[in-house]
Amino acid sequence: MRWSFTLHGGAAAVLSAAALALAGLTWLPGRGALPLFEPAWPMAVVIIPAFLLFLAALVRQFATGADRSAQWQAFRCLPGRVQAGLGLLAVTSVAVMVIGAVAGERLQDAEVREGRYVAYDTSVTTDRAVELTQDEYLALLPSSRRMMFAVPGLLGAAAAAIVLAAGELRRADDASAAR
Repeated sequence: MRWSFTLHGGAAAVLSAAALALAGLTWLPGRGALPLFEPAWPMAVVIIPAFLLFLAALVRQFATGADRSAQWQAFRCLPGRVQAGLGLLAVTSVAVMVIGAVAGERLQDAEVREGRYVAYDTSVTTDRAVELTQDEYLALLPSSRRMMFAVPGLLGAAAAAIVLAAGELRRADDASAAR
């Protein structure tokens, strides 16, 4: 496999692990202990590269011209530890998203609008925006950010799997062309 595929897949896997670590930090007790969740920059630092790595992985996958079964076989040719690691990242991301959806908190998506703290109330069908106190906002913020960190975790894991399978296909093509 070419080094660029390995580097791309490794960067996507590391980004996925970092996003999941940030999602895990949202469960720590003590709302004031970590100032990571109030500013928006940690989400931007994780979401934008995850999306770009995922798009680049799709481009590399389509450049191989292989069908789905060949891509699955190429993924299965990866070392077992790599497969297990990528599977663990994907399953953990999905688990965080499912836990967030099942928890079914009444207030979601805390944000600051025009100097006021606002969240969406899922129990009413009309005006869903509810104004919060700063303490309520700070208590709700980690759960709001958790999903936003789990999605890039899944994107990164998928990007790593896709690009490493594409690299394996490229390696096989190069080996067959050399004969």
